[in-house]
Amino acid sequence: MAEVLGVDMTAALAVGALGGEDWRDAVLRCTCCDGPDACLAWLASHDGAVPAVAAPEACRNAALFDELRREAALGGQA
Repeated sequence: MAEVLGVDMTAALAVGALGGEDWRDAVLRCTCCDGPDACLAWLASHDGAVPAVAAPEACRNAALFDELRREAALGGQA
């Protein structure tokens, strides 16, 4: 999801925009999602060549991805 949104989680971690616990929490939110089929369908509809505008509304990490995108746009970090 992050990749399709143009979010570089590794870079965000490296520059401190994302902490290790934040990463872990994001993984847990994803793996505990009750709508993985919808997520997979959404991902399949985006080739990743151009970052998607936003995560699907039901994405449990949408707010995190939005924040990381904002931080990257402001500071060129994530």
